[in-house]
Amino acid sequence: MQLRFRRFDLRLRHHWTIATDLGDGGGKDLCPVVFVELSDAQGRSGTGEASPSSQYDESPETVAAFLGRVDPARLSFEDLAGSMAYVETVMPDSPPARCAINLALLDGAAQAAGLPLCEYLGLGPFAEGRHLSSFTIGIDTPEVMARKAVEAIVFPVLKLKLGSPRDRENFAAVRGAAPDKRLRVDANAAWPSRDEALRQIEWLASDGGVEFVEQPMPAELPTVDWVWLKERSPLPLFGDESYQGPEDAERCAECVHGVNVKLVKTGGASRAKLALESARAHGLQTMLGCMIESSVLISAAAHLAALADHLDLDGSVLITNDPYDGVRNDAGILRFEDVEPRTGLRVSLRP
Repeated sequence: MQLRFRRFDLRLRHHWTIATDLGDGGGKDLCPVVFVELSDAQGRSGTGEASPSSQYDESPETVAAFLGRVDPARLSFEDLAGSMAYVETVMPDSPPARCAINLALLDGAAQAAGLPLCEYLGLGPFAEGRHLSSFTIGIDTPEVMARKAVEAIVFPVLKLKLGSPRDRENFAAVRGAAPDKRLRVDANAAWPSRDEALRQIEWLASDGGVEFVEQPMPAELPTVDWVWLKERSPLPLFGDESYQGPEDAERCAECVHGVNVKLVKTGGASRAKLALESARAHGLQTMLGCMIESSVLISAAAHLAALADHLDLDGSVLITNDPYDGVRNDAGILRFEDVEPRTGLRVSLRP
């Protein structure tokens, strides 16, 4: 097996800021990712992607360092379990790098089996026309956020990033520009206490059109604070930073109503599938989310859509220079219709 990887800077359509960026100078215009290619002597190949986040102390450099320590001779499209067991011994750990290798292995294995990834994983055919993703609006001035909402008029569901001192003005600007839209709110752990979080959620509930609130408080707050908030919240709560993998399902079942599963957090599609299944087994609602990503990661996540109650897979439509073709986002509806190839992740490098 040969392993090749390269950094690529995704260019954002708009300046991108979330609550965790506010103390670091305020957002970004480029998002670096790392693409991985695996190939074997039989001519088979697979593609993967890592989208590292400084929020988790990851960077293209930490991903490259991890990949540089991987022995490709220990990887095989025929033995995914053994290959991933080996990858998990490589230290120091990097979930985004593990994710990229996992996707490349799955892509090659599913192509060899003549199946799209969803069927290779036993989830059945992709349900065309039935999987709706939200579209995310990052933190900015009220005027810019209103303009973004107008630009996103074709998307039925908007996800609004909050967690700045101008939350109420920003929310009002988006609501004024999109009076009939369903809204989801993501605070990215910005509200530091249960009392502050409850005040904000009660205000959001008064709008009448907010579906749920994602990660209102820091994940490290005691379970008792989360249980207190869950018991009083007028809106459903979803954990993102609080849910890193299936091992967190039991605690999250006490603290929130649902969880956001991201492939780069869990270390790939294999563990993301386990994270979704474990969440459902514990009575949690499920959402598939993303970082800023190309069509490689977004397509991989889309293959797991049958396990999700909600989708937030808009990373590839937030950028202007996606180097890959894959799943299409048609006004929020994810589609693989007429996408080539028909097997594996169903992604191809653009000319």
